[in-house]
Amino acid sequence: MKAVMIIYNQAHTENIEFMFDKLKIRGFTQWENVMGRGSVNGEPRMGTHTWPEMNSSTLAVVEEDKVKALLDAVKKLDAINKEVGVKAFVWHVETMI
Repeated sequence: MKAVMIIYNQAHTENIEFMFDKLKIRGFTQWENVMGRGSVNGEPRMGTHTWPEMNSSTLAVVEEDKVKALLDAVKKLDAINKEVGVKAFVWHVETMI
């Protein structure tokens, strides 16, 4: 199993949920109002007067054979509108209860 964390501008929320439905990824945890700044050239998302936008984050533990399709979908979503922003991170899950 792999944990996939996707951090994205809140404008992408419906797209992320659609992506999970399409790939038949049922279980996930979602956080709203996540603050941060992209590592390369992303605009800060801080919920302030200067940087009013916010991010959300979704974490799903998925079977290894679904990871590539999920990352491909995230990459495609990011390519549609680089200004809005979306990133995905993957790590191994040793145990799940």
